[in-house]
Amino acid sequence: MNPCLPQFVWKASQDPEIPMVELKKNLLSVALLTALSMVAAPVYAQAADQDKTDAEKKKEEEAKALDTVVVTGIRGSIERSIEAKQDADSIVEAISAEDIGKLPDSSIAESIARLPGLTAQRERGRATQINIRGLSGDFATTTLNGREQASTSDNRGVEFDQYPSELMSSVLIYKTPDASLVGQGLSGTVDLRTIRPLDYSERVMNVNARYDINKIRDQKEHGNRVTFSYVDQFMDNRLGLMVGLSHMDSPQPGYQNEAWGYTDLPGYSGVQVMGGGKLYRFDNNHKRNGIAATLQFKPNDFYEGTLDVFHSKFEKTEIKTGVEFGTVWGSGTLSGTPTITGSTATNTSWTGVLPVIRMDSNPIDDKLTSLGWNNKFHFNEQWTMTLDLSSSKVDRDFRVLEAYAGVYPGGTTTANVVLDGSGDFNNYVFGTDFGNPSNIRLVDAGGWGQDGYLKDFNISDSVKALRLDFLREFDEGFLDSLEFGANFTSRSKEKSSREAKLCIVDCATPGASLAFPGSSQAFNFGGIGNLATVDANDLLNSGVYNLSGNYHADIAAKNWGIDEDLTTIYVQGNIDTDLGQMPLRGNLGVQYVRAKQNSEGYSTFAGNPGGTLVSKGTSYGNVLPSMNLSLEFASEAYVRFAAARQMARPRMDQLKAGMDVGICNDCSSSGPIWSGGGGNPTLKPWLANAYDLSFEKYFSSKAGNKGYVSLAYFYKDLSTYIYNQTVSFDYAGYPLPAPTTGQTNYPASTSGRITQPTNGEGGNIRGYEFAAQLPLDILWAPLSGLGLQATYSDTDSSIHPNGPGTTEPLPGLSKYVSNITAYYERHGFSLRYSRRTRSAFRGETKGFGADLQVIDIKPEVVQDAQVNYSFGPGVLEGLSLYLQVSNIGDEPFGTYNSGDAANRPVSFFEYGRTTLLGFSYKF
Repeated sequence: MNPCLPQFVWKASQDPEIPMVELKKNLLSVALLTALSMVAAPVYAQAADQDKTDAEKKKEEEAKALDTVVVTGIRGSIERSIEAKQDADSIVEAISAEDIGKLPDSSIAESIARLPGLTAQRERGRATQINIRGLSGDFATTTLNGREQASTSDNRGVEFDQYPSELMSSVLIYKTPDASLVGQGLSGTVDLRTIRPLDYSERVMNVNARYDINKIRDQKEHGNRVTFSYVDQFMDNRLGLMVGLSHMDSPQPGYQNEAWGYTDLPGYSGVQVMGGGKLYRFDNNHKRNGIAATLQFKPNDFYEGTLDVFHSKFEKTEIKTGVEFGTVWGSGTLSGTPTITGSTATNTSWTGVLPVIRMDSNPIDDKLTSLGWNNKFHFNEQWTMTLDLSSSKVDRDFRVLEAYAGVYPGGTTTANVVLDGSGDFNNYVFGTDFGNPSNIRLVDAGGWGQDGYLKDFNISDSVKALRLDFLREFDEGFLDSLEFGANFTSRSKEKSSREAKLCIVDCATPGASLAFPGSSQAFNFGGIGNLATVDANDLLNSGVYNLSGNYHADIAAKNWGIDEDLTTIYVQGNIDTDLGQMPLRGNLGVQYVRAKQNSEGYSTFAGNPGGTLVSKGTSYGNVLPSMNLSLEFASEAYVRFAAARQMARPRMDQLKAGMDVGICNDCSSSGPIWSGGGGNPTLKPWLANAYDLSFEKYFSSKAGNKGYVSLAYFYKDLSTYIYNQTVSFDYAGYPLPAPTTGQTNYPASTSGRITQPTNGEGGNIRGYEFAAQLPLDILWAPLSGLGLQATYSDTDSSIHPNGPGTTEPLPGLSKYVSNITAYYERHGFSLRYSRRTRSAFRGETKGFGADLQVIDIKPEVVQDAQVNYSFGPGVLEGLSLYLQVSNIGDEPFGTYNSGDAANRPVSFFEYGRTTLLGFSYKF
């Protein structure tokens, strides 16, 4: 792969972290701006008055100090989020920290999932992928302090667990873009933000410690989380420093019950049965250490520099023990008469079953480092220039280790498979006690040609950027300012895979076995009481296995690299005027994005399973106009309209150049032709024409508690969607095999066909979003401190993600999504309860071979609660105690077969309830 090119960023009228805010040159707006910037990240104001008096400066410092006192707690967090939403020119959603080192939830994704039109997909018991407006994570982008981030996944989407919530001050989600928003997503853009130290008037330090209890069924495991934050100012508030440290050690036990799939039951027309199944217990642990640091330097009114450093090291261990077996898709023979419910056999008995006892270890080691240096130059009251340089780098090592054992002697047993009364999974009763080690031997029990398997993956991703922006402000006219600039981004991402069979002797010698070296452990799930098990890492390290390298077209396809260079040029006018007596603000602009992409991969064919390195690429440009308008037609009542051409770049794994090529004898009437399947390095982006309309009303109670209600409609018309198509293809220049002696079906030309991701027919996605934040004292003064937050969205789509004529729904789309949060905060005591729901949807996850898999996921109801108490003036001032419980109802993660959903569960994951008990102390 070619090395990544350095990148640069230009920025002008606004900080890359939040949208343009209308600024008035008076003391009140300075105070309001300070309150907002403490948690929502800084906003660049107009140039300071050179002749400002000492008295004015003192008043500003007093206002800033006052804000420091009030920006804590649930109500403060909510009100700052409301202010960010109200002041934005674009349609946005916002989350602010309750205090230093404390977002409202234990993870960023959990907090984001409560916002209108947004929800989360859970993996391994944690919210990891964010779906915005019914679109999967592929269509959104995530930035840190306005800068694009590298990703640990196969694709572009970040994994939010990589970013400790304790180190974030706020999150802003752009639902509509403007021209200055570089790296925007099609569904939305998520901007994570850290603290700016010069937004504080004094030194602040905070220690946060939590005891972590994870409970599932009768099993408990314990962990801890510790955070330290330090914010200080020097040189008469010209130099600011912020350092945040975060440590997490969180166990995550769990259970998995999964069907291999469903197939026809022999002898019973129209009836299907589980073809095989698997049953696992998880013992997972997550260890993460993170650091965020910011150095802010403002020596005078001409220059301001900000240096951001973020580093996270995340180690995930996963120990899986369990059983897999085949029925119809194995050696099983149906015994007796099955019970049939609907069109599915829900109670069956089998003989001749070959169970495979599995001992797996799947560790993941992630490292993320992001750097950013922002330089702002105020030439005068009209002109500002901003130069921003950034880098984000990721490295992931991921291992999948499998060790097998089977029944001894004979290898087979009986099995009874019964659908659980919940309909969520099947229970199994086997004729052999798997908890007795004397009944088990290390052996290729399933006849898979190996006694175990090893996969080692590596993902590296590097994003470098340089950006330069100019801002020209105006004192008169309908334009408040004009900003323009350019951004250059260079990205390089690689994935590699090395795989080997584990063989007791050699994999060509079937039946080789060894005595089982493990012991019995409690299992207590799915009908199995105890299970004999041993640590797969100990087996591998002991030298029990010989490694035999595996070379296959599927493995070669997991090795690829992508290089991208993106140049973005934009111009944007920021509107601040009156339409009659009604204030009108917003922006109108256009962005031009020039992309150059190149991909490397391996092409395979018969006799060459390891493949031959190939390379291909393309370049193209896209024009992206945008407009955001906000009209205040009554006091604190707004109608917003936005229109934009939005873009999302293709998935990285779809851009790979490699392919598997063979000869198809009956694909053409003219005779044998070359036929293949693989990626497409010439893919163009997803594009959509998007329109948004929103009505918002803001209000305050007599006690000053803020609230709002909003109703929004959005419509996105995707001009193209990417899905697999079979198209004509010329294989000239690709490494095709030579004809063998006597071969009669060798193609006459290099023309043939290929099945690959292609830009095809689009469609539309549309929906309604309702949101309300109600301080209840607006109804009756004695209810002061009580409040409700509610969101609801209804989304539909005409897009066929697998092409015209198919019926599968769009991944990430739940038709109905809702959230309700009730809270109380008064006299230092606070209480919050949240309940979020989403209807059934299709999700994307890692499947067999760690490749992308699309699954049908059941509806979810996730409940969380927290109780806090903060001590007032006195010896314990600054101390807060809290209790937080996540997934109160132990909501499982389940998928199903749509052919008979009530009777065909596919996968069931249970991860229990998490309780955090701790304190924070600010001094």
